[in-house]
Order: sequence, then structure tokens, then C-alpha cells
Amino acid sequence: MKSKFPLFIILIGLIVLGIGIWQIIDTKMQTNASLETAKKLVKANASNPEKAQTFSETPPDFGDAVGILDIPKIKAELAIIEGTDPDDLEKGVGHYKGSFFPGDHGQIVLSGHRDTVFRRLGELKIGDSLNMQMPYGNYTYEITHTKIVKADDTSIITLQNEEEELILTTCYPFRYVGNAPDRYIIYAKLKSS
Repeated sequence: MKSKFPLFIILIGLIVLGIGIWQIIDTKMQTNASLETAKKLVKANASNPEKAQTFSETPPDFGDAVGILDIPKIKAELAIIEGTDPDDLEKGVGHYKGSFFPGDHGQIVLSGHRDTVFRRLGELKIGDSLNMQMPYGNYTYEITHTKIVKADDTSIITLQNEEEELILTTCYPFRYVGNAPDRYIIYAKLKSS
């Protein structure tokens, strides 16, 4: 009588593989749905700008699509979602609650997973553009510098309101398996019109 142990190991492997594939598909479906919602929001208000309100006047709820982050160099168009909880980050790029929005002249903090929405973030260089399309207008930022900090270092989030600054954060190293020990930070300044 042959052992059933090898079949059991193969079955477990197939189950783990199936779960992984389902998680990838589910995340892709959520990010696509959020991007469509964000596009509708931006488009609806772009055609009627006098009715569009800034989010400092009417704060969004957690999980709401609030705009689009367009990164031309890596051909990425990503929904910006209010909040940075795991559920929010499965839908797109998370806007750190308490940070400012474009046009508020403060620090805007956006976070995303290195293995989904920010997979190619490491390809960006100083001088590259980041565009935020909001219901009340479009804003272009230029990358000024980057840095790597420890995963638990929150010193980059100052929530200053002296000048407009866009900060993107993701886990680092990009190809690390498991919980990454560091964070990759991109700093960008608002470009003059």
C-alpha cells in the first residue's frame, strides 16, 4: 500500500497556490473598481468646477475614492483612497488621514503596497512628475529627493502646513518576502504653473 503523504503535500500546495492567485485577482478587481469610481468623481466635478468642493470643506469617509494619482514615467494611474488601513490599501493608494489635500498648502501623505500599486516606484528618479487629479483641480508635483527609513519611523509624517509637499511611502526593499524592515519615501514639491 502506497503512502498518501505525497498526495497530501501536493493538495496543500495547490490550496496555498489557489489562495495566492485569488488574493491577486481580488486585489486587482478592487483597484480597478476604485479607479473607475475615482475617474467618475473627477470627471463629474471637472465638468462643473464651481460645484466641486475641496476635502478640507467636506472630509471624505474612510474607504472613499478621493482622486487619482497619475505617474507618467511608469504609466501608472491609481485611485487615491481615504485611509491607510489594509482594506483601504487593497483598493488603491491610501491617503493618510490627517494629512492635507492638494491645494491646502500642507504635507500630503500617500501610502501603497510595494507588491501592488507601488510595485514600480523604485524606477522613479529626481525630477519625475507625479500628478494628482482631484474633483476640484489637477496638481503636478516634481520629485525632489528620496530616502529609506526604518519601518517604524514615523518622523516623515510631520503634517506641516507651511508649504505644499507630496510624500509617497511604501515598504522596502521592493522584492523582500514578508514584512519588510524599511520604508521607501519619495518627496515631491508642487510645480509652479
